[in-house]
Amino acid sequence: MDLDEFDRRLLVALQRDNRQTGEELAAQVGLSPAACLRRTQRLREARVIERDVAIVAAEYTERPLTVITQVTLQRDRPDFLDTFRRRIIAAPEVTQAYYVTGAADLVLVIAVADMERYESFTRREFGDPQVKRFDTMVVMNQVKFEIATPLKAKLSDRKE
Repeated sequence: MDLDEFDRRLLVALQRDNRQTGEELAAQVGLSPAACLRRTQRLREARVIERDVAIVAAEYTERPLTVITQVTLQRDRPDFLDTFRRRIIAAPEVTQAYYVTGAADLVLVIAVADMERYESFTRREFGDPQVKRFDTMVVMNQVKFEIATPLKAKLSDRKE
């Protein structure tokens, strides 16, 4: 899908707040409110906008404790990585998972009610002998949380 400068401005505005009215978007994008709403719908249908979500403050959730965990797997079983990844995807406690370079194989962001629930999670998910080690960092305070990300200079260069 080819995206123009108006689409780019629209995506920047929507990343900041996707609940803006057509009038609010029009003021930022330089198109009519109706054109902004049509383009937004087209971007959703084309999956340029993958999801519209609400970010709920942690203290209002059942899992207010955030834990960041680095997981290192045994290197002699590459097939285990796929099995482990499927398990992590299915685990409701895992809110984000990244396959990374470096000393660890995966970095997980985990939301739990308390340390007791985190310990249960680690016993269940990391008890396999193919998990070589895991390192835990408990989030004491969220210093910054931003989901908006800069757009490519040329939006039609999207990797598939």
